[in-house]
Amino acid sequence: MKIKIEQKIEIPEGVEVSLDGSKINVKGKEGELTREFNFTKINVKKEGNEIVLSNDKATKAEKKRINTITAHIKNMIKGVQEKFEYQLKICFAHFPITVEVSGKEIIVKNFLGEKVPRKTSVAEGVEVRVEGDIIKVSSIDKELAGQAAANLERVTRVKSRDRRIFQDGLFIINKAGKEI
Repeated sequence: MKIKIEQKIEIPEGVEVSLDGSKINVKGKEGELTREFNFTKINVKKEGNEIVLSNDKATKAEKKRINTITAHIKNMIKGVQEKFEYQLKICFAHFPITVEVSGKEIIVKNFLGEKVPRKTSVAEGVEVRVEGDIIKVSSIDKELAGQAAANLERVTRVKSRDRRIFQDGLFIINKAGKEI
């Protein structure tokens, strides 16, 4: 069944949004984000302080695409207002783990007593700070911050050992303000 669907996104004060074909550019006090979307069969227009995504005869595919694009634009608007921050906890039982940030690379030393340090890189636009046993990852782009936190968690994944016994590693404890 084809129905009319319309989603409105309100643009808050201090945020500037511009449409350029399939690109959306969002500017705020924290920075600027640009993203390209697939607007096939979707009407996009800016009316005053709102972005309107609509389709007069939408199927399930267009409804899904409109809702996804709406969520991405809302995350972009929220990100340029205040950064998304993920927190990870450094956990160890016997061998003390040290985490260092050097440029765009994060080095995890002495994980389970290993001599060779484990390394992961961080994308441009992501800031990583180590404060005691807490690692803070922040960025205006939610996807980049989440991917950096996931890469840190993955670099200390223990393979072929019992997770109930070997509980060492880096674990996400806070996802963009939500406790886990």
